[in-house]
Amino acid sequence: MQSAVHIIVKGLVQGVGFRYFVYRKAVSYGLKGFVRNLVNGDVEIVAEGDRSLVEELIKDTKVGPRAAHVLDLKLEWQKPTDSYRDFGMG
Repeated sequence: MQSAVHIIVKGLVQGVGFRYFVYRKAVSYGLKGFVRNLVNGDVEIVAEGDRSLVEELIKDTKVGPRAAHVLDLKLEWQKPTDSYRDFGMG
């Protein structure tokens, strides 16, 4: 079943390779969407694809790369839009 999620990640998640980590995981799962830094220091992720693979990305995101320290994840499940051709990094 296709699913979509919007995630805001809070903590030490900029300048530690977090976006690259999420990007590599999302691409390996065949997900579509994006990951980008926000000006307030958070990271925003939108991921669409098979629900089980989106859930795997969420698990990965809770841990992040070794240098990151995730304090909080805000999740909002959404209806897939099918507007993304691939997974991008901004």
